[in-house]
Amino acid sequence: MGTGILTIDLDAIAANWRALDRRSQGETGAVVKADGYGCGAGKVATRLAREGARRFFVATAEEGAALRDALGAGPEINVFSGHMARDTGLIRDHALTPMLNSPEQAARHRSALPDAPYGVQLDSGMNRLGMEPADWAATRAGLEAGPLTLVMSHLACADEPGRPENARQLKKFTEMTAGVSVPRSLSATGGILLGAEYHFDLTRPGIGLYGGLPFADAQPVVRLSLPVIQTRDVAPGEFVGYGGSFVAKRPTRIATVSAGYADGLIRYMSNVAQLYDDERVCSLAGRVSMDLLTVDITDLPDTPDQLDILGPHQGVDLLAEAAGTIGYEILTSLGPRYQRRYLGA
Repeated sequence: MGTGILTIDLDAIAANWRALDRRSQGETGAVVKADGYGCGAGKVATRLAREGARRFFVATAEEGAALRDALGAGPEINVFSGHMARDTGLIRDHALTPMLNSPEQAARHRSALPDAPYGVQLDSGMNRLGMEPADWAATRAGLEAGPLTLVMSHLACADEPGRPENARQLKKFTEMTAGVSVPRSLSATGGILLGAEYHFDLTRPGIGLYGGLPFADAQPVVRLSLPVIQTRDVAPGEFVGYGGSFVAKRPTRIATVSAGYADGLIRYMSNVAQLYDDERVCSLAGRVSMDLLTVDITDLPDTPDQLDILGPHQGVDLLAEAAGTIGYEILTSLGPRYQRRYLGA
């Protein structure tokens, strides 16, 4: 087999959801945008629905339509981007709930689908999506008179508990939603960990479901095993890979492994990332190329059939640290060439 195997543990995702649900004061939904953070939105949501999740969140109406096909009728699917100009058919035909972000979106939705439910997203200080206070004040009465299901906002700095912006956003959201009769939601994973005052009626865990920080107690979810295509002996002074950025200082055994930046293993990992043969660590030797990695396996007792770049000894955040990025980017960049295997489906 010439492609890597990405193993996704749905049991671990379910365990992470249950753990975050126990920490939440109200209902717990689940964010499954970006194809379930690269893990497969349909399979993730189907498993979480079995655990009791009834509200799911996606980025776009197109994602919502695909998720509805996987989930079937029943669970609520909320769309963060709201009701865009060409979304009406998708929202209607797939029973989606747009999170309206502006008076223009509110007018579009109420005109095109007057009886269809909707939520409202408020800007409590992040300046990204959502109605600002003046817009909300001008439209609130009309929106509350319709089939409003949720009022939400999003924290900008929840993964840094000491940041004063968290308390400021909490105060602003509380003020903007005073007297609202429908459920309110402010917290994703980081907000859940900030404490009960941030939870309101519904929490929306995302990255914590998939084994990422800031949920340090999360069970690991993904394992990425990459096949070794070829090995070679490199003499001291010889180089490996594009640009010759790795030069052997001793007699070196190099394994060429099937994966590269076309598969989401970005070039910033070059010469610094680590791979594992069970518990034995090996270093990336040279640049990441489009389809291949070169790995120093000199200290292994034998030549492995495959090496793990994600797994129990190196989760998404450790690999992200080596690549100068965040676990979100590692997960959502994992490419389509991997063979995906699911545990606990």
